[in-house]
Amino acid sequence: MLLSSTEQHELLLVDDEADTLLELTEILELEGYCCHTATSVRKALEQLTHHPYIGLVITDLQMPEESGVKLIQHLRAHCSRQHLPIIVTSYHNAADEVVDVLGLNVIDFFQKPIYHNRLLEILNRLLPAMPVKAVRL
Repeated sequence: MLLSSTEQHELLLVDDEADTLLELTEILELEGYCCHTATSVRKALEQLTHHPYIGLVITDLQMPEESGVKLIQHLRAHCSRQHLPIIVTSYHNAADEVVDVLGLNVIDFFQKPIYHNRLLEILNRLLPAMPVKAVRL
């Protein structure tokens, strides 16, 4: 019996709010993405080490220990991850904050709550559909 299955794009979602991570993970996994999550910059870096095929990061800007900016700066300084696409989210929308973040070569800035349709449009544009493989059962 042949079933059709697709490989999944791997995403890393970083936010200190567990409810936000859960909601975004559910939405993106329903769309076929494989989501890894982290609640801090330290945990995000661990996830990136354990999952080398992560192709995009969505990170909150305001987190208690270290900000999303620190994560972005670390990734931009790391040779193998310097071109990793990053989308930033935040409840705050101060103009200087947005300019600073966009200066770090991020894909987009989303004010929370996230407009999911717009996010999915961007992800579909950045991460084209994976080829379909036949799997024998």
